[in-house]
Amino acid sequence: MAKKFNFGMGNGIGFNEFLILHYLNQPKNHELRRIDLADQIAVTASGITRMLVPMEKIGLVSTGPSETDARVRLVQISDSGREKYEEALERLELLLEEVMPTQKKEDIQRCSDLMLEIGGKFLIK
Repeated sequence: MAKKFNFGMGNGIGFNEFLILHYLNQPKNHELRRIDLADQIAVTASGITRMLVPMEKIGLVSTGPSETDARVRLVQISDSGREKYEEALERLELLLEEVMPTQKKEDIQRCSDLMLEIGGKFLIK
């Protein structure tokens, strides 16, 4: 499914990047501690850093120190990152409709939510 997702996206982000944007899009301030983001998608701190570098270069996220703790690095989704996330979410829904054309919309939404939850636990790189 992740391979099909990566192939079908066509908007410059793959499944891993989608997961990062998804988790950053959840909090009100659209930011997480780098280590919390790594925990969400089940990678190491250095692994998440390697994934974030290219995303930061193309403007999907920004990183910086915490104002309250200099040891903490924060990651924030950018406006461009939110746009890419919304595009990817629409494409994910289309992909799920293609994979399960006879299913009801509610089933597709539940599958989409489940895919996001599972994807966060079993990241493919």
